[in-house]
Amino acid sequence: MPSEIRTGLRRTLESIAALSRGTKRTIMVIADIIMIPAALYSAIALKLGSLVHGIGGSGWLYIAAVASAIPVFVRLGLYRAIIRYIGTKAVLAVVAGTTLSVALLLLLNFTVARQEVPATAFVIYWALALLYVAGSRYLVRVVLQTSNHAGQRVVIYGAGNAGARLAMALHGGTEFRPVAFVDDNPTLRSSVINGLEVFSPENLSEVVTEFDATGVLLAMPGASRKRRRDVLTRLESLGLHVQTVPNLGDLLAGKARVDEIREVDVADLLGRDAVPPDNKLLDACIRGKSVMVTGAGGSIGSELCRQIIKLAPSRLVILELSELALYTIERELRGIASLLSQEGGQEPEIIALLGNAHHKYRVREIIQSCGVQTVYHAAAYKHVPIVEQNMIEGIHNNVYSTWHTGEAALECGVETFVLVSTDKAVNPTNVMGATKRFAELVLQGLQRRGTKTRFCMVRFGNVLASSGSVVPLFHEQIRRGGPVTVTHPDVIRYFMTIPEAAQLVIQAGSMAQGGDVFVLDMGKPVRIYDLARRMINLAGLMVRDEENPDGDIAIEFTGLRPAEKLYEELLIGNNVTGTRHPMIMRAMEHSMPWEDVQEMLEDLLVVMRKFDCRRAREMLLEAITEYSPAAAIEDLVWRQHSLANAAAVAAIPVEQKVTELALRRAALAKQPERKGH
Repeated sequence: MPSEIRTGLRRTLESIAALSRGTKRTIMVIADIIMIPAALYSAIALKLGSLVHGIGGSGWLYIAAVASAIPVFVRLGLYRAIIRYIGTKAVLAVVAGTTLSVALLLLLNFTVARQEVPATAFVIYWALALLYVAGSRYLVRVVLQTSNHAGQRVVIYGAGNAGARLAMALHGGTEFRPVAFVDDNPTLRSSVINGLEVFSPENLSEVVTEFDATGVLLAMPGASRKRRRDVLTRLESLGLHVQTVPNLGDLLAGKARVDEIREVDVADLLGRDAVPPDNKLLDACIRGKSVMVTGAGGSIGSELCRQIIKLAPSRLVILELSELALYTIERELRGIASLLSQEGGQEPEIIALLGNAHHKYRVREIIQSCGVQTVYHAAAYKHVPIVEQNMIEGIHNNVYSTWHTGEAALECGVETFVLVSTDKAVNPTNVMGATKRFAELVLQGLQRRGTKTRFCMVRFGNVLASSGSVVPLFHEQIRRGGPVTVTHPDVIRYFMTIPEAAQLVIQAGSMAQGGDVFVLDMGKPVRIYDLARRMINLAGLMVRDEENPDGDIAIEFTGLRPAEKLYEELLIGNNVTGTRHPMIMRAMEHSMPWEDVQEMLEDLLVVMRKFDCRRAREMLLEAITEYSPAAAIEDLVWRQHSLANAAAVAAIPVEQKVTELALRRAALAKQPERKGH
């Protein structure tokens, strides 16, 4: 078909598509009233071999054909179907209506018309009616779908089942226009799927140029993370916006559809596959038990709750300081519990409570009344600069909430107490890390005091997409057009996904013997600058720097934040042993007798009540020998007090200062004389 005719047809169809639904239905009915008699006429003419004889004296059969088919089409909803998205149901309606029409015409032909028309002509009519009615709709659909030039032209990477379904779904939309497939399977090369040719990944650059593609959609939901990382590495240099379909787990669970396009999961850039969990370790502290999670509304706390409720506890107690966070996680958990009960599982009891973990008596009453057997203590302040600037509150929440919750658990006979710790507790340079290391010492001290409760702590690095992490920040900065801010070109961090971290925390707690420090295998550290570059490139943009001044987004270095380290560590020393889980290690680290820990806690509490940040930091230094502050005291209120005091001294007139100094000297000079009297 010449391009001028094709363009004119497309414009005509698009103008019709813009009409009201009622008008378009009327047009479809009129079209069918024309096409059904045309199909019958063609069938009779073909059978008799004559256009004239095709009409014959049986004109009433044409009226009967329309009268029998159209009502069936209406009843089966053919005219309610949107042609752009027409599917199997509409085709079945055409088949049913046409078949019924043929049956009626055959009956009339044998009874009324006395076989005026050969019976085989009606078989031809059936085929032609299907072709005219269904084929015309399919033709309109193809023209409308291929007319979408505004959508982003994309290559689909993966020509398997997911890729084929994705291409079919995108053909009916306006946002994306698939132009080709790319697949590693050599048996699929040069084949055509849903009208798109399959090419080799080696020819991807040529495919992108030939089809003028600006994006790539990964249709590899079942691929391993390592495989996805290799593909993403290959795509980085092409300057294309790379997006993906949901992962296989979400598709199988019904949480997502294959056509729900998402940004690339940063976890795929790490390329490390999670080790399958040990079900015995998952169940040991949870199944059939009453479990409590503190800080249940936070990134780690909420994920712990999601995983715990699926392991069939008898009761899940969620303790959270934030009312909104508590409401949000409770609502989500009740939804999960309802689904579990519908699938035949037992719906656990959920008790959502407001409260601060450092209120010992409140926590004790909760544990006692709910019969808690396992505690996951995730409540903490973890944002390094904020804790640095709110020093006393950071100590109060991270250290004393651990102490008071641990004491309450001990008094109530809790079986297992797991502290969610951090790699920043190792050789800390900031208040946040020092307080978390102090919290570890508190639990180790409680264990040395002698108790049936097994206290342990699980130490790991950053989790992807948690509140305050760099990944959501980078995504937002890229969406705004930059710049992307990185503190230092050489800063590196360990990363792990939130679900993987929560799963390992649960398994580690099951292996606790008492006083254990568990360290998670975080894999290889990631250079944050490299992570920023890759995220920019996979968004289809270029980094703007000295080598590429015409790039899209610049990366700016803002300098290390107060007390921030270039790199994090997971171990104090090198004394570490393996466990039954390949990604969980047990560290052998020093601890202190409970009497020493308790004395420090009580002395520090007195200092905190006076809001003496200088003395509080000195006491942290005494308690944590490896603590080495990288900055001056940054507490905002303390600094305001210091500035106010300095300003008050500066405001005193010079004459007054001289007079006061003279009076003090005179008083000191008279002291020996008074002693002599």
